[in-house]
Amino acid sequence: MILLVTPSERASGCAAALHEATNEEVVVAKSLVRATTLLRAESYLAVVLDQYLLETEPHEAETAFEHLGTAIPLQINLAVSGMERLVREVHAAVQRRRREEGIARQAALARLRSELNCTITALLLSSELALEASDLPPAAAEKLQAVHDLVKRLRGELESIPTTEEFEAIASRSNGFRG
Repeated sequence: MILLVTPSERASGCAAALHEATNEEVVVAKSLVRATTLLRAESYLAVVLDQYLLETEPHEAETAFEHLGTAIPLQINLAVSGMERLVREVHAAVQRRRREEGIARQAALARLRSELNCTITALLLSSELALEASDLPPAAAEKLQAVHDLVKRLRGELESIPTTEEFEAIASRSNGFRG
């Protein structure tokens, strides 16, 4: 969702163009006070701020910036910027954010996969060493073998989960078949 903050008469036209270019819902706020209220209630992908408001209401602008959260702030002078420039800048910012989120997701998944593999390896090694103990009661050995088998199954399940790159390749191939 994109928040467009402007008192401009062109607000509805700008919102429609942004929606068409980004396929995101666009909410219009006519003032920074209203924008701050909306920012407190919802999370936005991007917040397009009319530079006119930032210059004429610096205190309200500061308050709005404090509530941006993870939204991308874009300051645009709508009085001089054409619709094409507005759409181009917002579209570029949204695409950049999506790429950054994808990279962060890949890094987090890789780290999680690595940490889980280390833990699973330690569990397998510990259970194998414990199973080699000669004085292990049969009931304990049976339970320990069950734990060992579960950990091996867990490793197999973890290895069968596609990496982010593989998943995205599968998704893009299936999207290509939809036409």
